[in-house]
Amino acid sequence: MAKIKEIFKSIQGEGPYIGREQLFIRFCCCNLNCDYCDTNFDNNEVLGDFSPEELLQYLSDMNFDNVHSISLTGGEPLLSSVFLKAFLPLLGDKKIYLETNATLSDNLLDVIQYVDIIAADIKLKSATGIDGTFELHDKFFEIAKNKELFAKIVFNQNITNEEIVKSCELAKKYNIPVILQPQMCGDNLAVSSKFIESTFLKFLDLYHDVRLIPQVHKFINVI
Repeated sequence: MAKIKEIFKSIQGEGPYIGREQLFIRFCCCNLNCDYCDTNFDNNEVLGDFSPEELLQYLSDMNFDNVHSISLTGGEPLLSSVFLKAFLPLLGDKKIYLETNATLSDNLLDVIQYVDIIAADIKLKSATGIDGTFELHDKFFEIAKNKELFAKIVFNQNITNEEIVKSCELAKKYNIPVILQPQMCGDNLAVSSKFIESTFLKFLDLYHDVRLIPQVHKFINVI
């Protein structure tokens, strides 16, 4: 069984697939507790607990034939890797887009054969309050590297030069795109445009494949 927060169709508002329509399945629970997290997993606002077959039946009542992909998001969907190992084969040839905090490498092994695109976070202590993530990300990327993989980095005004260097070294090791995402406060940017630009240029001085992409869905007021 898996606890699902919500299921909905919308556009992807982050990363290189911005503007693509996806079917989002938002899983409850996370193994991290990032300072900037804006997802509420109150039990009173949860869709329910599903078996793989029940979730497939729920989806059958939705028209998602023309969506670009099915986004597994959260929370952290890899906490439900046992469920996903049973559920994902039921979807046939649907493209699977995994949004993950990139810390659960063993769980990824359970489902990687069913995943097409991996949107993997690089968690900075300056933004999340969580230390020691780079080693976890390195192990995760080593498993994920043969899939379509990109890294997303949420940053604020506390980002350090050391974090920039370590992020670029990790991206360079796996030759993956880096998506810089300025932290938001509600629907507004939490950092100034000048600081955003200077941070972007620091990354670009160290690594060639860096893109600055804010959360577009918040600017156009969609889920």
